[in-house]
Amino acid sequence: MNEISGILTHAEETGANVPVPEVEKPDNEKADPYGLDFSLAARAMKILVINCGSSSLKYSLFDTSCPKPLFEGLIDKIGSGQSTHKMADRQGKWEKECTVEDVGKAFHTMETALTDSGRGAIKVFSEIKAVGHRVVHGGDRFSSASVITPEVKRAIREFSSLAPLHNPYNLAGIEEMERILPETVSVAVFDTAFHQTMPEYAYKYAIPSALTENSHIRRYGFHGTNHNFVALMASTFINRPVDQLSIITCHLGNGASICAIEHGLSIDTSMGFTPLEGLAMGTRCGDIDPGIVLYLLRSGIKAGDLDRLLNKESGLIGLSGISNDMREIIESADAGMARAKNALTIFCYRARKYIGAYSAILGRVDILVFTGGIGENSGEIRARICQGLDVFGITLDGGKNREAKVKRGHIVDISSRQSSSRVLVVAADEERMIARETIHAMRTVSV
Repeated sequence: MNEISGILTHAEETGANVPVPEVEKPDNEKADPYGLDFSLAARAMKILVINCGSSSLKYSLFDTSCPKPLFEGLIDKIGSGQSTHKMADRQGKWEKECTVEDVGKAFHTMETALTDSGRGAIKVFSEIKAVGHRVVHGGDRFSSASVITPEVKRAIREFSSLAPLHNPYNLAGIEEMERILPETVSVAVFDTAFHQTMPEYAYKYAIPSALTENSHIRRYGFHGTNHNFVALMASTFINRPVDQLSIITCHLGNGASICAIEHGLSIDTSMGFTPLEGLAMGTRCGDIDPGIVLYLLRSGIKAGDLDRLLNKESGLIGLSGISNDMREIIESADAGMARAKNALTIFCYRARKYIGAYSAILGRVDILVFTGGIGENSGEIRARICQGLDVFGITLDGGKNREAKVKRGHIVDISSRQSSSRVLVVAADEERMIARETIHAMRTVSV
């Protein structure tokens, strides 16, 4: 039984209430077969994308006539008394210092910037006809983006226990936008949704089933919005339908994860119940023996301190003792620092191991994608990861890899002529994908 039939069989046998989303069917007569350039929008409209965090507000304004944002902003250090507001439009970038006491003031600051008579992108805020919200955790209930209703908000609040540092602030952003634009459609786009197609044998932990069923303890995966985006971009680039491909996507940044995608569906991913599982990351440990956690707790470490140790003080910064920034670690490794060299080796080894495992699961690899801050910008890391993967038909062109530079909306092919797999560097663009998912959710309910 292959992975896709396994998903369908499990849903039929268990009567699972999580629908298996249909595989994206491209319109091959269009230059934009998956609507990544917003060609599926029923009419031209402005969409605001919101990512509201505990101390930051990131936003992007799109007009569906063009996939490039009209205006972008990041309000950082909310509540610190020393906030910064970074902005960009199609002419350039600029920054302002400001005092932003809370989320409400952050949204007011955003509205003022977007409607500024000098450099704003719209005259009045009501020009915005839809808002797409990034929501980190949709639990096992959401397999796609959803138009926000009271029921959806209750679910986001319920799953806050699974993402206490994110969902409450995502929900605060939703409610603030509802206050400002009460008649405007809002859509929740969940980081976890894309991975809801994982079969049971991939998402279940080997623990008593009651914990999975009653406490929702299972593998969820994250970075789903970007894994889906770069897979669709890659399939469009090679002009083959995504439902005919086996793809491995490597989202490598301060947070990092790898995803196995078969016929357009996520069938496995390296992150699990939390973003802590999987690869060694900037500050997260990745895979460790759970016995280590028990050992440390018995040794007297408090749960909060252990949380900080594994999430904030491990990974690259813990291994190197220098930084969580890969650029600084490479520089230190080149200078001969043993710990930095070790951190590099472990990071690349873990990534290579997952790629090898997913190659075995998929049976073949049509495309290997590198994305995220490290994946897009470090030819050295890409080369180190791909060493030895020629057994799976994955080989790089050294020159193309060294020279590869990608910017938003662009793809670079770094495969060698001998490679049976296409190796692509694809620029991440989560905001664009959230806008696209907002359009799809609105089409589904005929908004």
